[in-house]
Amino acid sequence: MITIKNLDFSYKNAAVFKNISLDFKEGNVYGLLGENGVGKTTLLKLICGLQQANAGSCTVDEFIPSERNPYFLQNIFYLPEEVITDDTTPELFVKKLGVFYPRYDQQYFRDLMQELEVDAAKKFSTLSYGQKKKALLACALSLRTDYLLLDEPTNGLDIPSKALFRKVILQHSVSTNHANQHLSSSCQNNTGDTQDAWSDNPTIIISTHQVKDVENLIDPIVILDHDEVLLNATFEEISSKLYFDYGTEKSDDALYSEMMPGGYINVLPNKFEMESKVNVEALFNAVRNNKKRIKEIFNN
Repeated sequence: MITIKNLDFSYKNAAVFKNISLDFKEGNVYGLLGENGVGKTTLLKLICGLQQANAGSCTVDEFIPSERNPYFLQNIFYLPEEVITDDTTPELFVKKLGVFYPRYDQQYFRDLMQELEVDAAKKFSTLSYGQKKKALLACALSLRTDYLLLDEPTNGLDIPSKALFRKVILQHSVSTNHANQHLSSSCQNNTGDTQDAWSDNPTIIISTHQVKDVENLIDPIVILDHDEVLLNATFEEISSKLYFDYGTEKSDDALYSEMMPGGYINVLPNKFEMESKVNVEALFNAVRNNKKRIKEIFNN
C-alpha cells in the first residue's frame, strides 16, 4: 500500500504540493488525473524514490522510497513518458534490466512483444515512436513488480496500439491468470534461480491526459491539485454520488454540462440514487469547476 500524509514538495521556490494526503491500495489500476503542471509526474517520482518530500511522508509497504532500499527497489518500477535507450534491442535491454528484478519473466516479455506486435530483435533506433513505447511497456510488465507507475503510456500510440495497450494491462492486472500460466508458488527467473511468486495484487498507477484511452481500464480515479486531492474514489463510489445524465437538454442544476452529438451530458448530484455510466472527462471537468461542492458531496 502507498500512503502519503501531509506531504509538501517544491522545486527551489516553486511549490508543487502543499499538505496533500492520499492512499493507493493494492490490486487496483489507478487513473491519476490533473491539470498541466499540477505535479502528476512529480508524485510518481516521489513514490518511486527519485524525489524526496520537503515535509510530511510517503511510504510504500512501510518503506521510505527516498532511502532506496534494494528490496523496495526490486518491487517497484517507474516508466516515464520518455526513455533514453542505448542503441540495443528490446530483448537485450530488458535482459540487462531484469538482473535487478527477481521476478523478471523472460517468456512473459516475449509473449507481450508478440501480443503488442513488436519485433524484440530489432534495435530501438529502427523502431517507430509508438513501437518503442510498446516495447518499453512490455519490458516494464515483464519485471512483474508489485507496483508499476506509468507516465503518459498511450502518448504516441495509434488507435490499434491503444486497444492492445488496454488489453495487456487488463490481462496483467488479473494476476492469477498470468501467475498460473507463467509462475507457481516458486518459480525461476531467466538465470534459472528459484524466486518468490509474483504478487497476486499488483498495483498500477497510470498518469495521463488521454482520459479516453484508459477510461474503461482505470478504477479508482485520483484527481490531483497542488494543495489537495480533489477526488480519490472508485467508479462505484462516483456513480453513487453523481448522476451522469445523457439527455437532449442542458440542466440548470448540473455541476457540469457539455454538448454532445444528439444532446448534452449533465453531471448532477445523485439525489435519487439512480444508476448511470460514469464519463471520466465530464467527471474531471465537474470536479475541477466545483472543488468545494464535490468535497461536500463525497464527504457526506
